[in-house]
Amino acid sequence: MASLDISHVSKSFGSVSILKDIDIAIEDGEFLVLVGPSGCGKSTLLSIVAGLEELTTGSIAIDGRPVEGLEPKERDIAMVFQSYALYPAMTVGQNIGFSLEMSGVPKAERVAKIGQVAELLQITHLLDRKPGQLSGGQRQRVAMGRALVREPKIFLFDEPLSNLDAKLRVEMRTEIKKLHQRLRATIVYVTHDQIEAMTMATRIAVMKDGILQQFGTPEDIYERPANVFVATFMGSPAMNLVPVRAVPRGNGLALALEGGDTELPYPDAGAFERVKPGEALLLGLRPEAISLEAPGGDGARLDMAVEVVEPTGPDIFAELKAGERPIMARLPAGTRLSPGERHAFSIDLSKACLFRAESGTAV
Repeated sequence: MASLDISHVSKSFGSVSILKDIDIAIEDGEFLVLVGPSGCGKSTLLSIVAGLEELTTGSIAIDGRPVEGLEPKERDIAMVFQSYALYPAMTVGQNIGFSLEMSGVPKAERVAKIGQVAELLQITHLLDRKPGQLSGGQRQRVAMGRALVREPKIFLFDEPLSNLDAKLRVEMRTEIKKLHQRLRATIVYVTHDQIEAMTMATRIAVMKDGILQQFGTPEDIYERPANVFVATFMGSPAMNLVPVRAVPRGNGLALALEGGDTELPYPDAGAFERVKPGEALLLGLRPEAISLEAPGGDGARLDMAVEVVEPTGPDIFAELKAGERPIMARLPAGTRLSPGERHAFSIDLSKACLFRAESGTAV
């Protein structure tokens, strides 16, 4: 396997800029997920790594070797597409071994490698079937097997689970993660699904409008988002953003909710040095940072009205209102709430984020 360095890569089609100065580096064996909304440039970036598109400026290096200008077959990569791209007239075994046959690998060696990959993917019993006789999940395993048998330096996955139903997506997500753990392969994976990104990646690159918004571990992205876009795109339900103003309190900082007289003490004393008194901010609260206040609680609290209660089984999502501002809370199953009630809710400000209202960047 290999490292991957994407250095100051930009891509334009005529006057239209698709990628803007993308800088990403991952080590051997990492699982990088490129995530973002449709049209953000993530698939274009994957195509540039694969050699299917030329970059406009910048460089790509695989295992320290510059590859811009090299044909896809010279880069030692394997790609798994959303559409599977299987040959319908060939059997599963022939599809998996096709690249080996084209490379002149002897038949005995070919058969052995096909058997090893089929066993790894648990599709040995399907080797004599045609793609038309397979389910979507089975076809995806065959597409993965065709990539695995080549033993490339880097695997590239372009939204491989988009055509599967919800249950199968979860199962295949787990299978791909297990595969990565077994092989310690270097993987670059494109998706618009933030759940896939959070559960599979060792590192995530969040993109929007061709610009890299944040690059880091899933924990970094979720707990310390770089801006409002990352905060609201990553996480389901999305992070709540509550308009507040910075109010000095002793040696620290309090946050006054706009449109009311409620103030919340902010625990990060250093934040006061980075904002101006009276500055408009956005207080970022993950839904799980809000809980029904226990009797005698003395932490930060908000009195809020219950608008909607949505049981999901393991959790309850509750849409609350602080003044006119809707706030989503994730509460434990069994929490007793009814629409129309008012309750005191505890706010865990140790898990909160602050963003500048004007720029949307983290404080």
